[in-house]
Amino acid sequence: MSWHDPLLEELGIGPLWVSRTAASAQPQPAAGVTEPVASVRAAPARELPRPVAAAAPLVRALGQADESGEPIAALGWDALEQRVSQCTLCTLCEKRTQTVFGVGDRNANWMLIGEAPGENEDKQGEPFVGQAGKLLDNMLQALALQRDRNVFIANVLKCRPPGNRNPEPVEVERCAPYLQRQVALVQPKLIVAMGRFAAQSLLKTTASIASLRGRLHEYENVPVIVTYHPAYLLRSLPDKAKAWTDLCLAKATFDKLSG
Repeated sequence: MSWHDPLLEELGIGPLWVSRTAASAQPQPAAGVTEPVASVRAAPARELPRPVAAAAPLVRALGQADESGEPIAALGWDALEQRVSQCTLCTLCEKRTQTVFGVGDRNANWMLIGEAPGENEDKQGEPFVGQAGKLLDNMLQALALQRDRNVFIANVLKCRPPGNRNPEPVEVERCAPYLQRQVALVQPKLIVAMGRFAAQSLLKTTASIASLRGRLHEYENVPVIVTYHPAYLLRSLPDKAKAWTDLCLAKATFDKLSG
């Protein structure tokens, strides 16, 4: 069994299928149909696209300090987690059950970043749980990764927006230093932005996810690959093949960086 078989099974793409992106050399099938080929494999080795110019950081507030007087940029893991748990910098603190700091290997090469905690995450204090979390776990397994092995998972926001609404700009701004510090502490080789809002927040853009996929970006000098959020994929089955293509690009990028 190859590394991608569990993901193909989870995404509903049989062992004899490949996304149209990976099969661009084949005759194009009718819209919405994926062309069968002899075997499935990651995209052939080729020169990776040049990274898009680094986006300006979301906010340069890493010098921000609370009553302790210690700036966020100077905090270690334990102090940072405690600071997040006690944060009252925006009104999201008023209705949260608990903060969702992040989970995984704090020395990971891979970092996955989502949007914000949902209802289940708010209750359990862990990102990406429920059915979307199960899909993400299978995606990680296809990349030979696990939540506690060589991957750290976090969100742009550490508190749940009421009713799972989209985060407000001020909420992103106040929370950004925490994520910046997490990236600085992890020092990942690659970031995967999960979903439109996470991608737009990290890259400080209003561009569509369709225009951001398929190429390299940067956040805090770390290469970024953009893909769909697992919760979205549960509602939009046709885009699962596109997510598979994104993961092939992520793996090829990581392999090149590690080579």
